[in-house]
Amino acid sequence: MPEKVVLTAQDIRRALVRIAHEVVERNHGCHELALIGMRTRGAPLAQRIAGTIAGFEGQEVPVGILDIGLYRDDVPLHRLPSIHHTSIPQDISGQRVVLVDDVLYTGRSIRAALDALMDFGRPQVVQLAVLVDRGHRELPIRADYVGKNVPSSQGEEVAVRLVEVDGRDEVAIVQGKETGP
Repeated sequence: MPEKVVLTAQDIRRALVRIAHEVVERNHGCHELALIGMRTRGAPLAQRIAGTIAGFEGQEVPVGILDIGLYRDDVPLHRLPSIHHTSIPQDISGQRVVLVDDVLYTGRSIRAALDALMDFGRPQVVQLAVLVDRGHRELPIRADYVGKNVPSSQGEEVAVRLVEVDGRDEVAIVQGKETGP
């Protein structure tokens, strides 16, 4: 399958630094702020954003990891969903929560994440940060912070690769089979 790299490691770093600054600016600092990364690649992205914020604000931002396996609406009823550990570092009630994911596509994963998040409290506000927005929404969901908009066809896959999971940092568009009408 041919692929085209659309973000290099340096591009990813720059995008995350920009997102970190935008998060702090929009939230008027780090007070009552928490970052929650969605498994699998949203978690290391949330850690990186929090590290960047700590570097320029001098304040640690709590980071959690959210598994949405039980909340997905696209798992066949006859198959058990894959379940992984969720770790929310504090009570998120009344907090400003930034949900972090790698790719925003149909919006269904984000809907599931919102459902899962509400089981841990009622945040004051939930914002969404994604490294890549590829379009093709099926639900009325949009990101508050976007690293890069990557227009793609539904027959393509946007592959986010991160050092923590895949051994290297890059985002590529991978050609797949075309989907029918």
